[in-house]
Amino acid sequence: MNTVLVAYATKRGSTREVAADVARVIRQSGAEVEISPARNVKTLDRYQAVVLGGALYMGRWHKDARKMLKRHRAELASLPLAVFALGPKEITPEAIEKAGAELARALAEVPEAHPFSTAIFGGVIDPKRLHFPFSRMQAGDARDWNAIQDWASEVVRGFSSRSTP
Repeated sequence: MNTVLVAYATKRGSTREVAADVARVIRQSGAEVEISPARNVKTLDRYQAVVLGGALYMGRWHKDARKMLKRHRAELASLPLAVFALGPKEITPEAIEKAGAELARALAEVPEAHPFSTAIFGGVIDPKRLHFPFSRMQAGDARDWNAIQDWASEVVRGFSSRSTP
């Protein structure tokens, strides 16, 4: 595992924060890591592995994450890939299952890409940054930073066992 791309798709920044923490954990393993908004990724030529994260909004994975998968489907078919999504405002089995189904639908649109690991993390609600009627929602941050770091460590182990020539 030489250079890993951690790409993210976010509306208000919480997914970028998670991507930065995932990148930090991967860097600690000795890998070189680049972090970028998914919409800015033009090529995957210099990467040996990819992490792609996106927020879930209104039942769909962020469009920039979906577009990146589609745009780089051929390259992603041969690279180790891990994927995460942020979304549920609370971490209950039902919310995780629903979010997992939303992510699975997005991944099914690009059958060439086969993530070896996927994860769902809680999302953030900041009513001050939302439009009515969402601005009346209760504020909350359901991200579990320990779970995020644990998953990132698992991803490092997965990349090491799947390194490409």
